[in-house]
Amino acid sequence: MYTDPIADFLTRVRNAIAAGHRVVEIPASNLKKEMTKILFDQGYILSYQFNDESVQGTIKIALKYDKDTKESVIRKIQRISTPGLRKYVGSKEMPRVLNGLGIAIVSTSKGVMTNKKARQENVGGEVLCYVY
Repeated sequence: MYTDPIADFLTRVRNAIAAGHRVVEIPASNLKKEMTKILFDQGYILSYQFNDESVQGTIKIALKYDKDTKESVIRKIQRISTPGLRKYVGSKEMPRVLNGLGIAIVSTSKGVMTNKKARQENVGGEVLCYVY
């Protein structure tokens, strides 16, 4: 059993990109499903599929690569708030990732959303990860 399922999610995606895989399969949870939807909406992954046949279920993510350079769209995916050191921010201190080119995924009281949407909704929360 792993202690940080979000870090496991990010590491599986990072390892699949490093190995050049097209699809990665990850054990599902509601938080991971919301993070996957955000990555799809922001254009970092091609598609995703939720498989709820087993008890926990799985998420299949089709990774997105550049057609010409064969390089991944996700340059870096980094965990920010860890179980040992949680990082909370208010709506005014919401981080800007790569001067607005990247996104931060934030867990707020109104659900999981990007840093830009959290700033618009005027809510703070826990910064889960940076993606760019």
